[in-house]
Amino acid sequence: MEEIFVDNYLVKGDRYYTKEHEWVRIKNGLAEVGITDYAQKQLGDIVYVDLPEKGTEVDAGDTLANIESVKNVAPVYAPVTGTVVEVNDDLKDEPSIINDDPYEAGWIAVVEMKDPSEVEDLMTAEDYAEYLKEIVEEEKEEEAEIREEEEENPEEIIESLENVEEENLGYEEER
Repeated sequence: MEEIFVDNYLVKGDRYYTKEHEWVRIKNGLAEVGITDYAQKQLGDIVYVDLPEKGTEVDAGDTLANIESVKNVAPVYAPVTGTVVEVNDDLKDEPSIINDDPYEAGWIAVVEMKDPSEVEDLMTAEDYAEYLKEIVEEEKEEEAEIREEEEENPEEIIESLENVEEENLGYEEER
């Protein structure tokens, strides 16, 4: 999976995005929803998340949740239409998880999609990175950089270490 950086903002390659800075990861007809790295950095320290109730029906564009930060309160919009089947209860006690890990542990809710073709209306990671680049350039009034990075596979790192000569590892094995 690719990671894309727009200046210092991370965009994960395995998701779809909205112009309101929500992300969606699709698995087996379910849409896991959260906010982007850009959104959490704009909000600042998150102090409360008003989560939806399980079973709530949402239409794409409806408010799914509200996030309160030290700066303001921001809605999180449902990127797809469906039923909320799971919420991240960890956010009740530790809303700052979103600041620490917006793409994994900081997910907000899972929506069972009514119409999976709605993802076609969302932006790919590459499209979102270009959109974000425009926003960042407008904010900074200077050119923003987009760079792609492959996530390192821990197994590949171990294999590459196994191929390093012992004297180049910087320690000696006890014999």
